[in-house]
Amino acid sequence: MAAYGLLIDYEWCTGCHSCEFACQMEHGFPVGQTGILVSEVGPWKIAEDVWQLAYVPAPTDQCDQCVARQGLGKAPTCVQHCQAKCLEYGPVDELAAKFALKPKQALFALGG
Repeated sequence: MAAYGLLIDYEWCTGCHSCEFACQMEHGFPVGQTGILVSEVGPWKIAEDVWQLAYVPAPTDQCDQCVARQGLGKAPTCVQHCQAKCLEYGPVDELAAKFALKPKQALFALGG
């Protein structure tokens, strides 16, 4: 069985938290708990007219890869509801090939 993961293009993440809310609602998690968490990096000034500001979604230990949804042929809810379409789910080896093509991405291998 192939290992699966999430490829996150954080250059395009807007920090809208749609992935968090969708996960929380899908799984009935209480307030403050979710299977994916968006963290803010920055803001701080790096140089004149250059600032650090990014949002990076990362799966938590509560991520179950939306096994029930996948059993119905659907994508994980965080991927489906991402407004910026910066989350991709799939086999780690396929995602790793895409990861090598572009900076400002993160690849998370998910336990099964």
